[in-house]
Amino acid sequence: MSNGAKIAIGGVVAAAVLWPLIGFWWALLVLIGVPVVGYLMLDPAQRRRLRRVSRKEIGR
Repeated sequence: MSNGAKIAIGGVVAAAVLWPLIGFWWALLVLIGVPVVGYLMLDPAQRRRLRRVSRKEIGR
C-alpha cells in the first residue's frame, strides 16, 4: 500500500471518529487545519524544498 493511500485512509478514519464527537464543521476544521499549521511551521528553506520536490518523491 502506498504512503498516499495510508494517509487517505487515516484521514477518513480521523473524520469518522471526530465527526460524531465534535460535529462536522469542527472535524473538517481539524482535518484541514492540522496540515496547514504544519506547513506554516516550516522555515522558508524547508517550504521551498517541499514545493520543489515532486509529489511522488515526498513519501520517500
